[in-house]
Amino acid sequence: MLPSRFVRRLLFIPLLFAVAAVAVAAVPLLLLVGAVAARRRHRFLRIAVIAVCWLVLECVVLTACLGLWVAGGSPETVRARHYALCGWFLTRMYDVAARMLGLVVEVQEPIDAVSGRPVIVLSRHGGPGDSFLIVHYLLNVYGRRPRIVMKAALQLDPSVDVLLNRLPNVFVPDGSAPRERVVDDVGRLAAGIGPADALLIFPEGGNFTPRRRVRAIRRLRRQGRPDAAVRARKMANVLPPRPAGSLAAIDAAPDADVVFVAHTGADDLLTVGDVWGRIPLDRPLRARWWRVPREEIPEDDRERWLFDWWEQIDAWITDNRPHPAA
Repeated sequence: MLPSRFVRRLLFIPLLFAVAAVAVAAVPLLLLVGAVAARRRHRFLRIAVIAVCWLVLECVVLTACLGLWVAGGSPETVRARHYALCGWFLTRMYDVAARMLGLVVEVQEPIDAVSGRPVIVLSRHGGPGDSFLIVHYLLNVYGRRPRIVMKAALQLDPSVDVLLNRLPNVFVPDGSAPRERVVDDVGRLAAGIGPADALLIFPEGGNFTPRRRVRAIRRLRRQGRPDAAVRARKMANVLPPRPAGSLAAIDAAPDADVVFVAHTGADDLLTVGDVWGRIPLDRPLRARWWRVPREEIPEDDRERWLFDWWEQIDAWITDNRPHPAA
């Protein structure tokens, strides 16, 4: 069970600053160890640089959050400043990842992918850090203010806990929470989106792994949905979508278009060993955005419509999974 907000901040914020101070003080030692243990790919050095940068930037974000709390202002001003801080953090970490990991992102999309209206973004979930990349693109590339439906456990990260709790987001508790309450929270979050906003949902409910795929198919059978289970078995790269939250968001935001996101390139990194073996990255990350205008969203049988799109995402991943560079 997640500790209360008071306990989390009382314990984890001081701990973060202490760990960051130790990490910064240990930089010379880390560089020495990295030089001694260096191989062609310099994996240890790359990971060390990313870890130290992450810790330092988190401390900067928390310090800035304290300053924004003291400064105050109108609700819209406060929200804009926190979005700017979030965008700054993601840009800095994206730059670090690009330099240290060789991160390259290739995006395919229609020219009007996220323009003109509020959008509900439904993304597959696979590979480490995909949610950060999608939020980075929404906020820093497309100029959208993201509202995110994410797991409550992410609040164990102090900067996520402080910064994202000051913005309109929904943290989904573990499986013991009533499903109806979560769906209602998502609906309320969607009801407030405007033309500059984007509501981000991961309908699969978690990162793709073969084991989770098998469990999801069995769950559909237990729920008495054999047709959905058969369709899920034919999708090799994604988990079957859980429609309740996505459809509640669509119903609550009648002016919003829907954007579907597929991506591949890091979805086969399932273990720490997989990640370690691929540093630096030897292939690009590829993504595809599809915008579905509100007028083209069916009024009936939207669950089947969502499965249809997930089958298209699965097929796109099969056709576009990049091969390792020579």
